[in-house]
Amino acid sequence: MEKTFYDEMELDPNDPNPWQALYLDKSIPFNNRAKMLFLQDAQSKSRQFLLPVIRPFARLCIVLFQLIKLVIPKKFTSPRLLHQILYWGMKTFVSPQANEMILRHFNIGSEILAFIKSNTSVDIEMNPLKPKNLLAVKDNLFLIHDLNLYNFIIRLNKELKEKNIRLQPPEKLNLDNISDDSLGIEPMPNRWTNFLDLTTAIEIFTPVYQLLLTDSDFWRASNSLQLDETIGIYAATILNSPQHLALLNNKHPLVPLSTISAGYRLILHGLSSEELHALLNRKKHAMASGGNDHNGI
Repeated sequence: MEKTFYDEMELDPNDPNPWQALYLDKSIPFNNRAKMLFLQDAQSKSRQFLLPVIRPFARLCIVLFQLIKLVIPKKFTSPRLLHQILYWGMKTFVSPQANEMILRHFNIGSEILAFIKSNTSVDIEMNPLKPKNLLAVKDNLFLIHDLNLYNFIIRLNKELKEKNIRLQPPEKLNLDNISDDSLGIEPMPNRWTNFLDLTTAIEIFTPVYQLLLTDSDFWRASNSLQLDETIGIYAATILNSPQHLALLNNKHPLVPLSTISAGYRLILHGLSSEELHALLNRKKHAMASGGNDHNGI
């Protein structure tokens, strides 16, 4: 395994680096590259100084746009324009670390759904998203991601109900859909203007997302984050390891939260996805070596 900046960093007992501690800690399953990207992003100047200024204004915009949409609910909606703006913003202003994490999310999300399907006895239509560069954003990538999640849950449970069966651990676990470290994502734009961290970018884009989508689309996107618990339960049932549900942060989809905090919950959603994918990857490697990870660190 290639060593990173955090691996090479010397420990100063009187001034330990908190980011190094988080990187080296293996108590929570996490892809090494993804963790490095996330920590580099989290300690950026943009997140430290710009986010506290941007966040209250962004959340105020969400409230104002909601009021506007009460009067003219579909006046400004255009998913195509939304994704053109997202593509331009990501290409021009978002850091390469944040952009890679965003594209990683679509890839691993598709793999997690494929894992669940492949370990059931149902046959349902899938629409995997495997973007390798930012051009894929133009094809309504974010909107389709949300639609995929709801369609998957509806189709899966319809099939289970029709066949009068329930999710359960399979006789032989199928992890063929889970990729190793490399997802084939191309290098991201890295100009001087690409400085926005992931959290700040999400806070800025969320009001734009709300403005240019119908109220139904935005509500669905916001509340899909709480489906982390649903997907987590599916995976934990298949793996027969309910203890991993402790990793969940977004919960209780039957009690929708305010869209005000959608940006923050989106970060937690990304973390949960990375943790579950890393857990499945760890399980895959353990099975390939003929061993058992025993859910250890």
